[in-house]
Amino acid sequence: LKQTISDFVTPEHKNFARSFEEHLGPAIDHLMACRPFSVSMNNAHKSIMWHVKKLPHNISDGHAKEALETVINNYIYVQIHMAGKAICIAAQNKIAKGDVILTYGYSSLIERILTSAHTNNKQFSVIVVDSAPWYEGRQLLHRLVRNNIQCTYVLLSATSFIMTRATKVLLGAHALLANGYVMGRAGSSQIALVAKHFNVPVLVCCETYKFTERVQTDSIVFNELGNENDVMPKEQWLNNRYLTPLGLRYDVTTSDLITAVVTEIAILPCTSVPVVLRVRPN
Repeated sequence: LKQTISDFVTPEHKNFARSFEEHLGPAIDHLMACRPFSVSMNNAHKSIMWHVKKLPHNISDGHAKEALETVINNYIYVQIHMAGKAICIAAQNKIAKGDVILTYGYSSLIERILTSAHTNNKQFSVIVVDSAPWYEGRQLLHRLVRNNIQCTYVLLSATSFIMTRATKVLLGAHALLANGYVMGRAGSSQIALVAKHFNVPVLVCCETYKFTERVQTDSIVFNELGNENDVMPKEQWLNNRYLTPLGLRYDVTTSDLITAVVTEIAILPCTSVPVVLRVRPN
């Protein structure tokens, strides 16, 4: 987006904001046709376009580009980097000596929290739960072990066995919906359900730029399909008309399975999403 802004030249006798919006529209449509925007990407796009529309009509190209570049840099710094730092501090305060933290898949924010806590001499161990077909947890496992953090690695099928050892569950999130449900990597809801059964608190770490006014009650209404060949080799299903591999990327976890959401604002209940959306700028 920064490169598009830098390359854009306003047509003669036209307004920068309106012309840029018309210029950007087809590019956004093409990107969404290739792969639908995530909630965070959609929120970032809306925020930047809001600032585009607020530009004065008589602003020059140079000043407009400079202003928008500042907006984008501020968004990245405040909403992503500083928010992640604040969540790290808040989540670390919930990690006690001797804790066994269970997490699922890979989340850059969860990795940041755990490595920062270890750097600050917190004594804990981690259980990394993973699942087919992407095995994203291996990436988290390698990075934690590289930082000398004691880890255990299991697959999703062993969750009910390993949950008896866990004292807390930390999960990342793709989005937090207006009804308090959490959209996350497929399998997250099973982790939360098992944790609820064993009375293990579940903390979801999520920046507020991932909050959305959208409402879902299941993972069928809206989801993303993964590559069928990741589920099973192509030669095993291509010529079988009775078999269709299905790899859903996300699932939805109900609010009653989540103990709290750790955000850069505070540690909040899932149901506080509408309030946060109302008080947030833009």
